[in-house]
This record gives sequence, structure tokens and C-alpha cells, in this order.
Amino acid sequence: MLRTAVVAVALAVFAPSQPGSDSWTGVEAVYHQRVHEAGIVGSSLLFVRGGEPVHWAVDGYQDAAARRAVDRETIFHWASITKMFTGVAIMQLRDRGLLSLDDPAIKYVPELREVHNPFGDMTQVTIRHLMSHSAGFRAATWPWGGDKDWHPFEPTRWDQVVAMFPYTELLFKPGTEYRYSNPGVIILGRIIEYLSGDDYEVYVTKNLFMPLGMTRAFFDRAPYHLVGHRSHSYVRTDGGIVEQRFDFDTGITVSNGGLNAPLDDMAKWLAFLIDGNGPVLKRSSLDEMFTPQIRARNGEGGSGDDVQAGLSCFIERHHGVELVGHSGDQNGFISHLYIHRPTKSGYLVSFNTDASSASNPRGSTRAVDDDLRDAIAAAFWNGASR
Repeated sequence: MLRTAVVAVALAVFAPSQPGSDSWTGVEAVYHQRVHEAGIVGSSLLFVRGGEPVHWAVDGYQDAAARRAVDRETIFHWASITKMFTGVAIMQLRDRGLLSLDDPAIKYVPELREVHNPFGDMTQVTIRHLMSHSAGFRAATWPWGGDKDWHPFEPTRWDQVVAMFPYTELLFKPGTEYRYSNPGVIILGRIIEYLSGDDYEVYVTKNLFMPLGMTRAFFDRAPYHLVGHRSHSYVRTDGGIVEQRFDFDTGITVSNGGLNAPLDDMAKWLAFLIDGNGPVLKRSSLDEMFTPQIRARNGEGGSGDDVQAGLSCFIERHHGVELVGHSGDQNGFISHLYIHRPTKSGYLVSFNTDASSASNPRGSTRAVDDDLRDAIAAAFWNGASR
């Protein structure tokens, strides 16, 4: 009911017939109010129309101990939004004739023969299934520990992932159900490396970052000249706030969630997704990615009661408005990317605090994320072509 009230206020106040600065003023008010209510340490927000960033907002600190404020130079960790980069890389290879989305993944990753498939053999798992989280793999990459200070943040080498395959079982027949799966995306990263001859990070840098001009984006630990701009991250509960690992390494899971970048660079990524037809990927291939493949579930990559998995993205409907997007959630960082295709606009938001409260449902970062989405939809997309 509280979220419904926020939406109602946004619909009534923040949706003039010609969205502009007045609309953004209302969105900013919701953004700052909700960030403060949830006790989020720092955050940054960007709205893009066409190929240009048109609205910005920042709040709080990138480093609470040093009282260093968030600014446009602040580098956030984008976690699972990395999966969209992996998906675009796969589509590039497909468009070059190096693979088909309906190829068995085992064709490129023969180690998959060690996985137990009680529904048949592993040739059933296709690249399309991996991109739409319908291959049948479990959700977690590392389900057997990792809670000690000396443990790696994630598996560091491919052979560690392969060693887990004989102890891995598909949970359903590929293509018949949805289950958000990080291991599935690691396999996509391995396919990119196999077909390109480059490490995943090198391939994405050469074929996505460079043509888009994303000069300050990087994977895992920061280059020395950017460490000072990297945001710290936090977990806040009713018991207090705890800082998380700083400048961490996602290891072999980099294709699943290793991306770091400031909003200036991410604005270029968002503009590419909105406009297409550039040097990275043709518009028709992006539209193919944005086509629903299978019904998904709230909170597993997508949000809401009406969410479909596309290819390395999600198609959601909120209050009658269709959005393409992806969320990110790792090590205290929570982020979201959304595109409204009819108006060729979209936004990015990152929070450096995973806040939750047993006593106050509105005191969570996810509730702030939802309220912000609804306010932006009311201000800029409600009443537009759905």
C-alpha cells in the first residue's frame, strides 16, 4: 500500500504533458527522500534520452569513513548488469557466423559432458537456454562455502568450475522452466573466449568498450589511477552498517558480474542499447535480445509480477508500461538499468548500500529502487506509447 501511495503521488505530480525539467525535479525529490529514508550511504542516477544524458542526480558518499561525496567521477560496481555485455558479445559472434543461438553449448564447452542431466543428455542445453536462464542450472556459482576471510570472493579459475561439474545436476529439462543462473553465464563467457581467442575482459574491451568510448570502464580490481574514484560498499540492517570488501575480484565469474564504471561511461552503454545501429551490434540483433523467451520470476534478475526473460535481459510491465532492463546485486552494490523503447529513453541507478529492515519494508534498497522506477515511469513514460 505504501508503494502504491508513492506511485499515486508520482502520477499526480510528476507527469506534465511535456516531460522536462519539472518532471525531473519531481523524480529527484523522490530519489533523495527515499535514499535518505533507507539510510543508503551513496548513490548516483542518470536519465538518457536518445543518445544523450539529459538528467543527473547524486546523493551521499562514495567513502563514508573519508566523507568523500559521490560525484560524476565515482565508479560503481554494476554486478549482474555485466550479463548484458556478455549477451551482446555472444550476439556479435552469432552475427559473424561463428555460432548459432540454438547450438548445443557442449559444442564449445566439452567439459559440460560431466554435468548430470536426469532429463536426457547435455546436448539439450543450448546457448539460447543459457542466455534466457532456462538451461536448468542452479542459481549460485559457489554453493559450498566462501565465508572465510581467506576464501576467494568467487572461484578464481575455470578448472575450479569444471571440478564442480560432476557434482552438478540440472534441475529441470532445458527450455521448460526459468531459474536465474550465474553458472550459465560463466559458460557463455567461456564460449566467448573459445571462439575469439581472447580472455573475456580483453574481448569486451576491444569489441564493446573501445568502439563505444568507455575509457574508464574495467573489470574487477581498479587500475591504479582509478582506485581513488571507486566507491566503497556497505550492508545496512537494523543492527547497523558494515563495510564490504573493497576493490574485489570476481575471478572466473567476471562475465557474470565483474563490471565497474562511472556513469559517464555507462551513459554510452545505455545510449547504444537505446539507439543501436552503431559499430557494436545491429539494431535487429538488439531487438532479438529484447524479445521475450520465457516467463521469469520477480527478484531473479527481473522485477515485478509480469516479467519475461529475453536474451541476457528482462522485459517487464509496470503499471501498463513495458520496460527492458537488468538489475545488479553484489557485495553491497545494487543497481538497475531500464529502457523505454517507444520514447528512446532510459535510466541507470546505482546504490552502494544493500539496506534492509525487518521492521520497515520501505527501509530496503530494493524498495527504493522500485519506488524510483515508478516515479520515473510516471514522470516520463506514463501516457506515452506503451
